[in-house]
Amino acid sequence: MANEGDENQDRGNWDRKADYLLSCIGYAVGLGNVWRFPYLAFENGGGAFLIPYVIMLTFAGLPIFFMEVALGQFSSLGPTAVWKFSPIFKGVGVCMVVLSAMVGIYYNVIIAYTVFYFFSSLTSMLPWESCDNWWNNATTCSTEFRQTCTVNLTGIDQTAAAAFLAQQDNTLSGVGTNVHLEVTEGDADQLANLLSINRTEIGCVNFTSSRGTSASEEYWNNYALNMADNIFPESNGTVNTHLALSLIVAWIVVFYSLIRGIKSSGKVVYFTALFPYVVLLILLIRGATLEGAYDGVQYYIGSQSDLSKLADAEVWKAAATQIFFSLSAAWGGLIALSSYNKFHNNCFHDALIVCSVNCATSLFAGFAIFTVVGHMAFRLGKRVDEVVESGFGLAFVAYPEAIAQLPVSPIWAILFFLMLFTLGLDSQFTILETVSTAIIDAYPRQLRSRRWQLMLLLSVVMFLLGLVCVTNTGIYWVNLIDHYAAGWGLLLVAVFELFGVSYVYGGNRFIEDIEMMIGKKSWGFWLFWRACWFVISPVLLTGILIWSLVTFASPKLGDYEYPPFANALGWLIIVFAVIFIPLFAILALVRNKWNIFSASAASADWGPYLKQHRGSRYANMAEPVEALEIMKEKADMANAKNGSENPTYNKEEDYMTSTKM
Repeated sequence: MANEGDENQDRGNWDRKADYLLSCIGYAVGLGNVWRFPYLAFENGGGAFLIPYVIMLTFAGLPIFFMEVALGQFSSLGPTAVWKFSPIFKGVGVCMVVLSAMVGIYYNVIIAYTVFYFFSSLTSMLPWESCDNWWNNATTCSTEFRQTCTVNLTGIDQTAAAAFLAQQDNTLSGVGTNVHLEVTEGDADQLANLLSINRTEIGCVNFTSSRGTSASEEYWNNYALNMADNIFPESNGTVNTHLALSLIVAWIVVFYSLIRGIKSSGKVVYFTALFPYVVLLILLIRGATLEGAYDGVQYYIGSQSDLSKLADAEVWKAAATQIFFSLSAAWGGLIALSSYNKFHNNCFHDALIVCSVNCATSLFAGFAIFTVVGHMAFRLGKRVDEVVESGFGLAFVAYPEAIAQLPVSPIWAILFFLMLFTLGLDSQFTILETVSTAIIDAYPRQLRSRRWQLMLLLSVVMFLLGLVCVTNTGIYWVNLIDHYAAGWGLLLVAVFELFGVSYVYGGNRFIEDIEMMIGKKSWGFWLFWRACWFVISPVLLTGILIWSLVTFASPKLGDYEYPPFANALGWLIIVFAVIFIPLFAILALVRNKWNIFSASAASADWGPYLKQHRGSRYANMAEPVEALEIMKEKADMANAKNGSENPTYNKEEDYMTSTKM
């Protein structure tokens, strides 16, 4: 994988600084920035939400981000091997990789949804624009809201009323057994005239806008997902062919983008990381010209902002959780990406750039979303807060319905779902790179030169494991795994990471390591980082972790509550990942004869990977195990050739000397 000009010939480096930055931005900026942050801001005080969001970015998100990129760059090792600085914590790195692998299984299923919608948009009329399709329920599907009221027919001539409602084909007729009925405004007026009374006498004073299910909702549930009523195995049905094919497409794109590791993915991100910004800008410009856009923005961070929300502890928890997960900290991906940096790269500047871009993107995406949603609310005669949704509901129901209101709607749908596709790809690239880097670091001699075969194996295995997520119960499994695998387990990892680096390895020692890469900094410069790494960040994340466990609630999908067996499986997912933390701690203690200080001390081969970067501080460190294994691999390859044909060894004695190493 290494090129001739790479600083690290064993591992390889990014060809350009921009390759790394765009990969980090693409990893951090994902689907959540578009479909979660805008809704969270709207729900938690609008513009007021930005205050706790920025505070949590400063004291929780950025410190963890900087720590991880510095660890990876200093050691040139992935998320499992990097824990040589304190082997007793190696299980934390394994936990990172296991959680990333679990997320990678279902995350590509979400990308497959965007692939399916993209191809479904290649038509003159979007399939979710009308209720005239075979998957629609003619009784409940509606593209418009109706003004309705509930009439009270107690004491009224029910025979005449029943005859009238039956004549109007009102599905709520049958007044002989139910004297409280929902009728349209027109029906209420006609009924009042028929009975020669005022409509207020039958309870129709206030009218509300209502409808059945939207066309986009029925397309999502009945056609795209073919969604079952529950998660029980007997409801699985068969694999949905259209989603399975979309999943194959998604995995093929991921595999070929990573076939040469960072050398290939570093080029693909120039499109996948930048294209979403082009689309968001186009959507924002178009949305700003639509009627109702102003109202949408007001609900987002405008006049509807509520500063009193700052007194609500849940708002601060939401801000901390969002910024932590948005930056993709504690997954291991940042360590993996940074391990391919050159040693003297300024990782501090990188952390500031990526974190700033990530947060700005979330804010920017909110404007693009709410201007269009505001227009949809205007067209439907509803308030913005009555039509906006989060997560899958925003991406595949509410926003597609809003797009259907626009002229030349297929063009906007194509752009929107292509944007979601590229947003998801960047994150998936790093997820798979994290897993593969960890495996290659564990077996460098066997796998370093077989990267594409490993990537193919991972893609096939994860595709097969993901097939359960494209059955009729698939969306239940996607939501379940997301709730548990991407939940408090990551907070636990982050707390252990902070404790291991700051208190066991030594925060001051870690700062000296960073200064070997970026140069000496003043005592005042490090004051903030010391305060965060030693006190503020651990306290914040521990508090959020405890709070998350105390207030933990079983996942729900809409109004559906998961049965006990599903929640048991969810807890097993968490246990399977977290169990590696105590297991590797015990293994380290056994290897060191139960001496906790020896098990916690840095390994003899901990330090900069290349000798020219070790300086006096690491002059006596042992050669990294990974380097020795790669040296053996090169010797094995040389042994397989005739000495005279091997260009690496010009003399027989040099060849024999090298093979004895």
